[in-house]
Amino acid sequence: MNEQTLSMRLARVAAHVPAGARLADIGSDHGYLPVAVLRRGAIVAAVAGEVALTPFQAAERTVREHGFNAQISVRLANGLAAIEPQDRITAVSLCGMGGETIRDILDSGQSRLRGQERLILQPNGGEQPLRQWLMDNGYRILCEEVLRENRFDYEIIVAERTGPVTYTAQELYFGPLQMQARSAAFLLKWQRRLREKQQTLAQFAQARHAVPEHKVQAVVRQAQWITQLLA
Repeated sequence: MNEQTLSMRLARVAAHVPAGARLADIGSDHGYLPVAVLRRGAIVAAVAGEVALTPFQAAERTVREHGFNAQISVRLANGLAAIEPQDRITAVSLCGMGGETIRDILDSGQSRLRGQERLILQPNGGEQPLRQWLMDNGYRILCEEVLRENRFDYEIIVAERTGPVTYTAQELYFGPLQMQARSAAFLLKWQRRLREKQQTLAQFAQARHAVPEHKVQAVVRQAQWITQLLA
């Protein structure tokens, strides 16, 4: 993967960045996403935020090699601390981290958001607590995708702040729009997840030490939800 050929996962994230956006890509790694969308003329400016020194330096190098120093600011900062008011950011992308990590970055950096930004989120697992945070903070989910790449299932969640929104427990678990669309990739993902839940319950049954009942019941409930979804 490079700035010319994004991974399928990042290419789908790029597709959700609004035309003419001012993008903050948090956890930008090599800076491939902001460079790729700027090369296409899809955005006008970007911030590439990175908390670790090595990827920060890699992003600086990518931006410099493309001559985008005037349009892309590469910043060494923790989470949304990379965003300054004068950036006038209109879209924020957070990709390739656990859903809980993305949730915590959004939560601790709320003062850096004006509430008008589009959030383009690609969690590696932990989608449920991330959707819970979005709901609790008045963000409506506008688009969701499931895709499979390198034997991993990835989800993309696009949200904007609209005011109060309510999702059911199942919608938070599966994704409200995914449940309606029922794409082939979505159904295949949950077929695989159901097999994993069934294996987990079988392991619980054979465990030498009793597994806490609340833990067993949580997996039983999830397996029932998935069975109903696939029926």
